[in-house]
Amino acid sequence: MSRLKSLLCLLFFTAVLCAQDFEVAPVLMTFNGDPGEIQKKDINLINHSGKIQKYNLKVADYVLEKDGSKKTAPAGSTPHSCADWITINPSFVELNPNQSTTIQALMTVPKNGFSAKWCQIFVEATKEQTPFEVDKALASGVFLVPRIVILVKQTPKSNTNFKASISGLKEVTKKGDTERNFEALVTNTGDNVIDASVSLALANIQTAKEEKFAAIKVTVYPDNSRIVKLHLPKTLAPGKYALAAILDYGHRQPLGGTQMMLEVK
Repeated sequence: MSRLKSLLCLLFFTAVLCAQDFEVAPVLMTFNGDPGEIQKKDINLINHSGKIQKYNLKVADYVLEKDGSKKTAPAGSTPHSCADWITINPSFVELNPNQSTTIQALMTVPKNGFSAKWCQIFVEATKEQTPFEVDKALASGVFLVPRIVILVKQTPKSNTNFKASISGLKEVTKKGDTERNFEALVTNTGDNVIDASVSLALANIQTAKEEKFAAIKVTVYPDNSRIVKLHLPKTLAPGKYALAAILDYGHRQPLGGTQMMLEVK
């Protein structure tokens, strides 16, 4: 089981990733080319195994769910895709044991490329299977491929359209929870990926005493919404409170907020 987990490791937003016996860096590539501009970035690939290994690099899209998860989609199939703008050279490499190489990723922004776009690059280790392994994979309906994912984002430097809102604060505490749990919805209505902070502020209506709690970091893409989970301790003093979720996404934009009444008995 531990070997299988190693084979399938798929981690995001770290400096270097390791899948089985190979390594890729970076796993987040951010381009900021203006329309008509071409930018280049390098992908570093290392074969840590004791044998010759072949690798394929493929481009695909992804769509985002409200819980922050990503779902793979065919290249060029989504409105915010930049899959057709990126060229990988070479897209197929063969490395000797402990050999490394540098692969070029070229982002060519078209003259009408004013909006934020994104896609992903799969770095996959190919494997020649024996007839027995092929039959086993077909029988199980599962074919495992060692893979590392590189997320690609492209937003023109000239694009300053940052805009977001927060709404729908509600309690979702369940029986047996050790904290009081809440959810709010952050919606990106601009044309830039935002990295936001969301925090809770609690004000006692009778005493006017206020308390602020640690912020949660959340990334929200244009034309997408993200559910943010927030928490309060269960040890609050009895009373009536005004509870607010505060959204701060920088870029000299005003804070956003959503509020609800809360009674602690």
